[in-house]
Amino acid sequence: MRAPTRFPALLFDFDGTLIDSAPEIGFALNGLLAERGRPPVTEAQIRQFVGDGAAKLVERGFAAGGDPLPEEELPVAVRRYLALYAEVPAVPGSIYPGVPETLERLVAAGHRLGLCTNKPEGISRTLLRDLGLGPRFAAVVGGDTLPRRKPSPDPLLHALETLGHGADRAVMVGDNGNDVKAARAAGMPVIAVSYGYPRMPVVELGADRVIDLFAHLPEALESLVD
Repeated sequence: MRAPTRFPALLFDFDGTLIDSAPEIGFALNGLLAERGRPPVTEAQIRQFVGDGAAKLVERGFAAGGDPLPEEELPVAVRRYLALYAEVPAVPGSIYPGVPETLERLVAAGHRLGLCTNKPEGISRTLLRDLGLGPRFAAVVGGDTLPRRKPSPDPLLHALETLGHGADRAVMVGDNGNDVKAARAAGMPVIAVSYGYPRMPVVELGADRVIDLFAHLPEALESLVD
């Protein structure tokens, strides 16, 4: 891969892009639901709930059982969910095929990497560390880092400031509409993976490129340059 003269900064979503976290998220959410005497949700449902932050996840989990959580109880429930999720051990097998090797290849080529996720920053940093991915990321922005999360462009622009590059020198890589909308609002191209949690056909997200394997990312980046 040629030196990253055009896009030296690369931003990544986490859930559904780098890791398949639905089983672990589901374990924590179902633990919360069980404590409240609510029915569990399926992994297929979890994959539709992920992507908009912990509060939306918890809200959707309760609503799925036909008994929505009263709004005033949501903050307490979210805190309990996050506590349960923080206790779930990192699962190395959750990393999608080709992710560590491809990230290493990109870093070796001179790219600076940032994580932009709607998962809380603290949990994200812990997972990156425990999964052995942390050293590759020079910036980490979570859903609670700033007042606004994706699809706002703020997390992407904040990460780019840390990386020392502007949006015209960066690409976003994600799996759902929030990633595409945030990238467009920030004024940067976006590559979507086809294997994540998009909640709609990936081809309809409006990404500049769609890849089926994470290992195809370097070639997709080169095609954007060309």
